[in-house]
Amino acid sequence: MSKENKTKLLIKILVGAAWIDGVIQAEEREYLKKVVTENHLENDPEIKSLLSEIKPINAQECYQWLEDYLGNSPKTEDYQKLLEAISALVYSDGDIDIQEAKLLSRLQDLEPNGDNKSIPKQILQSIKKIYQKAIAT
Repeated sequence: MSKENKTKLLIKILVGAAWIDGVIQAEEREYLKKVVTENHLENDPEIKSLLSEIKPINAQECYQWLEDYLGNSPKTEDYQKLLEAISALVYSDGDIDIQEAKLLSRLQDLEPNGDNKSIPKQILQSIKKIYQKAIAT
């Protein structure tokens, strides 16, 4: 996959992650616009369509894009970039929804080394606490 296609897929995943709780928060919208602008994709028709928020992205589509991005044997670098981008999006509004926690948990399961050493310990602990709290309520 070309670098441009990989970047577009990452942005699609981020849009899907923003929709995963059923609504795109203002902070998430700003984060998405920033990422799109940084990657010079603001005029890309597919990205423009996704950012228009006309059609929500369902969780299954987001998860499929996630698997497409990582492939069968993900590179640690790709995984780390994806984790950082999704974490930044999810934490941008200061509120972690249960669906967002599930997404981060599923991403954790896809970690290439299987030992989670590439994930900063602080992020892992935060995700774990939030997920347990969300399940308990």
